Amino acid sequence: MRVFIENDYEKMSLRAAEIVKQQIQKKHNTILGLATGSTPIGMYNYLISMYQRQEVDFSDVVTFNLDEYVGLSRDNKNSYNYFMYSKFFNYINIKKENIHIPNGVSKDLEKECSDYEYNIEKFGYIDLQVLGIGENGHIGFNEPAELLETRTHVAKLSEDTIKANKRFFESIDDVPLYAISMGIGSIMKSKRIILLASGENKAKAIKETLSNKLTTKIPATVLALHPNVDIIIDKDAAKLLNT
Repeated sequence: MRVFIENDYEKMSLRAAEIVKQQIQKKHNTILGLATGSTPIGMYNYLISMYQRQEVDFSDVVTFNLDEYVGLSRDNKNSYNYFMYSKFFNYINIKKENIHIPNGVSKDLEKECSDYEYNIEKFGYIDLQVLGIGENGHIGFNEPAELLETRTHVAKLSEDTIKANKRFFESIDDVPLYAISMGIGSIMKSKRIILLASGENKAKAIKETLSNKLTTKIPATVLALHPNVDIIIDKDAAKLLNT
């Protein structure tokens, strides 16, 4: 794993955006794996600016999102579908048919998961996967557990994740208890991975991820087994690395 420590969130976001831009310039029909949450918003903003300056063309890009809440419709303001369109897709020239986000209100969630996994395989897996990391070390919604799912699945959210996500909802009672998530195996089949983390609240998770110890209690530690991972963090998230 390569670790890049930037002075602040903006520089971290710009480095990530440059990597995405260069990937698309190298392969116009890149398969991108995308993440939600507050951390990648800066990267998306830079990519929108790059598109407006005609530095990058998304017309042939295909995207797969990591996850979606179970029980939230696509037009729900707290759904990840709504997030992706309002923060990114509405401002670039990506084709709607090239966007893949799990359907959290599917009548058959098991089939939704297997179909999603099949589509990732059909496209030859992800060229560049963007990840965030939870305070508990989760990637996607692969939560700390004795056993980790390898394929796209319905994940039960941990109490830590529900508490961390309550800031996006009116009440903690409104936070969904389940989500559809790519599995660890799905993520690890990506040809390249970049993981972004910002803020002191992510420092412990980053330290544990880079501990050279593999544990299902910190799912992000599995990234040590991948041959092409960039960890891009700001100084606050790097705060514990020398302790």
